[in-house]
Amino acid sequence: MQPIDAATIVADPHGTYAALREAGPVHRVPGADGKPAWLVTRYEDVRAALADPRLSLDKRHAAPGNYSGMSLPPALDANLLNMDPPDHTRIRRLVVKAFTPGRVEKLREPVRRAADALLDGLGPEADLISAYAGPLPITVMCDLLGVPGDDRPDFRSWTDALVAPDPARPEAAREAVGHLIGFLSRLLAAKRAEPGDDLLSDLIAVRDDEGDAAGGRLSEDELMSLAFLLLFGGYENVVHLIGNTVLALLERPGLAAELRKDPDGLPGLVEEVNRWDGPVPLAIRRFPLQDVEIGGVTVPAGETVLLSLASANRDPRRFPDPDRLDLRRGASGHLSLGHGIHYCLGAALGRMEAETAVAALLSRCQELELAVPVADLTWRPTMRSRGLISLPVRCVPSRRTGF
Repeated sequence: MQPIDAATIVADPHGTYAALREAGPVHRVPGADGKPAWLVTRYEDVRAALADPRLSLDKRHAAPGNYSGMSLPPALDANLLNMDPPDHTRIRRLVVKAFTPGRVEKLREPVRRAADALLDGLGPEADLISAYAGPLPITVMCDLLGVPGDDRPDFRSWTDALVAPDPARPEAAREAVGHLIGFLSRLLAAKRAEPGDDLLSDLIAVRDDEGDAAGGRLSEDELMSLAFLLLFGGYENVVHLIGNTVLALLERPGLAAELRKDPDGLPGLVEEVNRWDGPVPLAIRRFPLQDVEIGGVTVPAGETVLLSLASANRDPRRFPDPDRLDLRRGASGHLSLGHGIHYCLGAALGRMEAETAVAALLSRCQELELAVPVADLTWRPTMRSRGLISLPVRCVPSRRTGF
């Protein structure tokens, strides 16, 4: 087949991945940074690679000149997405208890209240991304970390600048990094001065506890990087999961009507959308510690490996009729949240937020439809994420709830 570039993948991700998947399990393609990378497309190969300890997340194992991805200062870069064991194990252990399914379930009612408050301000026509799907996750993460209500900045502009840089404004990414470091520095100082009943105060206590016998100390860079990752990851992916799920329903009004009558089907919908059109098309890049064979192809040590979660999740070898959204298939086993030790830390929270957001929206809107043709919707111009820039909708409020 013809060589594939990043623009082709962004323009038609599922069609392009399907062609690549059938042509072979591993392909040489340009990465998001423009440098050559090895793209893995088939389910079994992607699943095995996600848990392969020979594939490192640590950028120090990239061959010289081979990788020039997002460059962040140590204060933001010392996070779980750039770490292997034992550092990864040490830091993940400190925060994983905050995201257990039991703890997350206790947040469902506060999330529903936040969703209802946002819907109170929604008019009969609105952009559902900027007015609802965007503000909700940042409200949740700021509550979890203890960010005061009047000190919650516009994370959307910062994350846009980092995830989908504007070629016309290369300085925007640097400015966003500066804003993030300044914001997090002030927040950590405030929490040190006045600790609260929140996750960030707990992490600061671990960082500052000289007598921690469990070996669980955090460096200052690790502390700030962890706060950055929790805010960044807890915002970006959930926004797009909510948006993609709502779009799936807008294109299937019969399914939306079914779910209004039986909301118990919402967890299955969110899980299937995660498989069918999830917000994370590619796993975080990896670098082989040695020459590694993947799908019969030898990938040299230090070269960039991209694992296509979007392609694996539509591999017909694993999911029959994979291009069809089917709530009855049972989408367990999809790879959108990873596999192995790097499985998404906030998986349970993200699922719950999306389920709650869609449930609240369906409850408040007796009828919900797109305000523009589907062809006019625009997607983020990046291989790194799959999400809508905006989602204009019209809503007929429920007589029972209204606005």
